[in-house]
Amino acid sequence: MPGIDESLLEAMRLPGARGASLVDWISGLALGAVGEAPGGDWEATAAETAELGRHVAESGSLAAGGTGGGVEPGKEPPVEDLIATTGDAYHLLRFVSTPFDSTVFLHLWLDRNDGNLALARIRLAEMADRLVLG
Repeated sequence: MPGIDESLLEAMRLPGARGASLVDWISGLALGAVGEAPGGDWEATAAETAELGRHVAESGSLAAGGTGGGVEPGKEPPVEDLIATTGDAYHLLRFVSTPFDSTVFLHLWLDRNDGNLALARIRLAEMADRLVLG
């Protein structure tokens, strides 16, 4: 089972990958990062994407079936992943389920011309399932 560094390096092998990180959406810290950072600064990117991830994870309206409630301790966030698109890139945030506190996500930055969003979603989900934290 791969750790953080191995998972991020695996993400960078995806077509069009420009950068990848593992972010704690509670603290806003990057737990690991490889490749380029959007805007040139992984810490700023982690803090900004953490705000977005936290908002989505805690949103009751996005929970399965729209039942509300947001994320509960020890439970998975109500969404699997989040995709943001820009004119030249895709940002894919894949929430990672852990046996303790699921407060992290993988952030993959893909070039829009060279990346394959469908493949990236599949591979990032596989990486998130295998990721060993600790």
